[in-house]
Amino acid sequence: MARPPSAREAVLDAFERILIDDGERAATLEATAREAGVSKGGLLYHFGTKEALVDGLVARLDALVDDDVAAIADAPEGAIAHYLRTSVATGSPLDRAIVATARLAQGGHPTAQAALRTVRLRWVATLEPHVTDPTLALAISLIGDGLYFNSALGGETDDSIGRDEVDAIVSLVERLAARR
Repeated sequence: MARPPSAREAVLDAFERILIDDGERAATLEATAREAGVSKGGLLYHFGTKEALVDGLVARLDALVDDDVAAIADAPEGAIAHYLRTSVATGSPLDRAIVATARLAQGGHPTAQAALRTVRLRWVATLEPHVTDPTLALAISLIGDGLYFNSALGGETDDSIGRDEVDAIVSLVERLAARR
């Protein structure tokens, strides 16, 4: 039987949910405590301010990106294929942390904006050893953003990008990366 999340993790989960579902204005300390099922004092024990909550969310994002970068670098199918094929919205913990952080960044939050820039730089740096040109690593990252955007907003429609199209994109990018 899985252990229930710690109060600290439950608070971060609640903060993330409110940011995603209702935006930054709704993500007050009171609303977060209520959503997490803890008292405001319990929330304040773990996160003394809203800024501390943001820092906790960014630390969560950093840890999830650590795992993602390791998976990209070690992927049996290759870094490029893995990165592009996993650049889809799945509702994973990494997706949720990115979306919640993006909601803060859209509101001009500097810590969130810096965190998202760092994520992009880390992904590009992970891709660079697998390509012949650093600009291609950036382009692959931006293609991944487009695939994510398409999957997050496109849903299952007749014009959504399917597995065959992603495979064709992977093949094209791998051919570009192999040119010396």
